[in-house]
Amino acid sequence: MQKRRLILVIGALFPLLCGVGFMTAHTAAQSVNDGYKLVFSDEFNLPDGSQPDPAIWSRKPRNNDQCNRWNSESPDVVFIRNGVLVCRAIPNHSEHSDTAKMLTGSIWTFNKYNVKYGRIEVRMRTNTQRGNFPAAWLKWQPKDWNTDPYAEIDIVEMFGDRGISFHAAHSQLTVSNSNHSEPNTYRNPLDVSQWHVYSLEWTPTRLVWSVDGKQLFTYKKSSRKRLLRRGQWTFDVPCYIVLNQSLGDGHYKDMVPNLTSTYETQFDWIRIYKKGE
Repeated sequence: MQKRRLILVIGALFPLLCGVGFMTAHTAAQSVNDGYKLVFSDEFNLPDGSQPDPAIWSRKPRNNDQCNRWNSESPDVVFIRNGVLVCRAIPNHSEHSDTAKMLTGSIWTFNKYNVKYGRIEVRMRTNTQRGNFPAAWLKWQPKDWNTDPYAEIDIVEMFGDRGISFHAAHSQLTVSNSNHSEPNTYRNPLDVSQWHVYSLEWTPTRLVWSVDGKQLFTYKKSSRKRLLRRGQWTFDVPCYIVLNQSLGDGHYKDMVPNLTSTYETQFDWIRIYKKGE
């Protein structure tokens, strides 16, 4: 069965359009048993060399932070190959007017598609070498960066050549004060060079991370008003999606990138499920 490039399904059309032939048995069973229905999917099923669908994705701009400092519009760092989205970090040999030492690929759905609550799943793999820093994550775009609270959910990140997947919730409280109600990060031993399905279940009261259908950990909304006032739970806002291949900045020994090497992360698909739609 061919993967579908983009699927938007509601209600009774779900069994016909969702492309269940490419779901894991776990995913297909869950969508039936727990009331979730597929509402969005990009399968990246485009001709080799294509850019991801511009109706959904655009390049994430460069800025001074670690993730984005070398982002590039080059077609060599983001492209489709064999029905898979490829994001790369490569030595900068072509952009002679650009002072970036490397060129990195990052795409996002900002101003095109947002998600609030549901189950978000992404199938991906990456190469493991020092300096590697890819991720699939969600971020809120506040109206005012100076006054609005912070909200970021890392479906998964990888660091260097460590054999782990890393998962985290970053609220206003977690970024401003590490003393809060419960751990907001989890490290999962895993061979990230192999294909895995990384899943986030997001409800008004909790975030639950899983890998290949195995639940890892949960971050819950606090019942303590004092913590809520300090921003312990800022995850009731629509977020855009980011898929990226970044590089470390050298703060840790295994996060020093090799500026002569090519890094590559592959995304097979991303799917979003919701209840009651």
